[in-house]
Amino acid sequence: MNREITRTEHSAPTRQFTVLLSPTRRGARLARFLTTAHLLHWGLPSASAAQIVAELASNATVHGRVPGRDFRLSLTVRGDVLRIEVSDARGERLPPGPGTAVPPGGDAERGRGLLIVEAYADRWGVEHGPVPRKTVWAELDLLP
Repeated sequence: MNREITRTEHSAPTRQFTVLLSPTRRGARLARFLTTAHLLHWGLPSASAAQIVAELASNATVHGRVPGRDFRLSLTVRGDVLRIEVSDARGERLPPGPGTAVPPGGDAERGRGLLIVEAYADRWGVEHGPVPRKTVWAELDLLP
C-alpha cells in the first residue's frame, strides 16, 4: 500500500517519529525494527532506510556512547524525502564526511558502516550540536 505524499515548500513534516534509545546493541536493533514498522505503517518502502538506520544506530552505540546518555532516532517525511537522523552525545567524535570514508583493508570486520550509508542514501552528512551532541543524517528520495 503506497500513500501519495504532496510536496509543499516550507511545510510541516507529513510524517514524523522520534524516539530515545539506549546506546546498546538492543537499542540499535530496536531502532531498525521501529524504522521498518513506522515506514510500513506509513506505506513507504523500508529496506534501504532500515539498512541506513542499522548502520547509524550501530555507530551511535559503538562510537557515540556516553554512559547514562541515550541516542535519538528521528524519521521525518517532508514532501518526497525521508530524512533519517541519529543523534548521540559524543559531539567531539565526528565521523568522516560524505565521500571521505576510507574502506577498511583486507578481511576487516568493521569500518564499512558509513560506506553502506553512502551507498544507500541519496544524501547524507553530519551536523554539530547542540553541545555535546552530533547528528548524522541521511536522506532518501521517495520518488523513483
